[in-house]
Amino acid sequence: MENPVIRPRRLRRTPALRRLVAETAVAPRQLILPVFVREGITEPQAISSMPGVYQHTRDSLRKVVSEAAHLGLGGVMLFGIPEQKDAVGSGAVDPAGILNVAIADVAAEVGDALPVMADLCIDEFTDHGHCGVLAADGTVDNDATLEVYAEMARAQAAAGVHLVGTSGMMDGQVAVARTALDGAGHTDVSILAYSTKYASAFYGPFREAVGSSLIGDRRTYQQDPANAREGVREALLDVEQGADIVMVKPALGFLDVVRQVRDAVDVPVAAYNISGEYSMVEAAAANGWIDREAAIVETLTSIHRAGADVILTYWAAEAVRLLHDR
Repeated sequence: MENPVIRPRRLRRTPALRRLVAETAVAPRQLILPVFVREGITEPQAISSMPGVYQHTRDSLRKVVSEAAHLGLGGVMLFGIPEQKDAVGSGAVDPAGILNVAIADVAAEVGDALPVMADLCIDEFTDHGHCGVLAADGTVDNDATLEVYAEMARAQAAAGVHLVGTSGMMDGQVAVARTALDGAGHTDVSILAYSTKYASAFYGPFREAVGSSLIGDRRTYQQDPANAREGVREALLDVEQGADIVMVKPALGFLDVVRQVRDAVDVPVAAYNISGEYSMVEAAAANGWIDREAAIVETLTSIHRAGADVILTYWAAEAVRLLHDR
């Protein structure tokens, strides 16, 4: 056999050569750190199913976001965990509620140096754990929920949020949030729409992280994991309604959908590297089954390669060093 003239391995011979021709590179500015802040605690509480992730106090939250700004991350996404819940999630719209005061804390800490994002959904605040208000028959009332979302958007904007994360998967939620924000004079507040959010089995650790009260599932409003075209349709609808960024959640099981959404829209696309994806890597690494740091870099690179401009990940802060050392 003649020696091959075409030798792709030439460009893989050294780390420097591999860096030279790398097609995909994740930058810190593309990473969003999700952060949990819990009412009524005096020190951070470890989340057992998510090693290295904590429910923060208001004070420890300030330190986390200050570090995130110093690292050059793309932003933080805040989730609030209240002491008290009720059927309509009233803590979500209360200016003194944990999420809204946390937004104000963070905005005061970092100003415009770090985009401050907040979850716009009431599941953490309802005693039934659903993302919306329940009708008399126990189903989630889409339109009644939209009224709450509008009030929540106004409350978060008043607290100083830069982007609201519409995550409840109610039909029309982006349009309602945009109208509410504009009507209250918050025309500069952006919307990161959880447009393509699937009813996934990989949310389990997140339920612990936010102290979820959910009984049952969310399959009547979150998307069927079997459907990709529906996910693209949802993203297009959200762009039409005023979304500034659209997101696919989860990321790893839906990289094909990330690519299809990226090809379909002309706004930035985000993907959420969710709790179950995080915990699987951490558990496998703790058992010595995989190289943890290499797996983190590979995971984030694959999400970006699929088309995500922005990645929400619990590894965001650590990934800055890993990506630099790569």
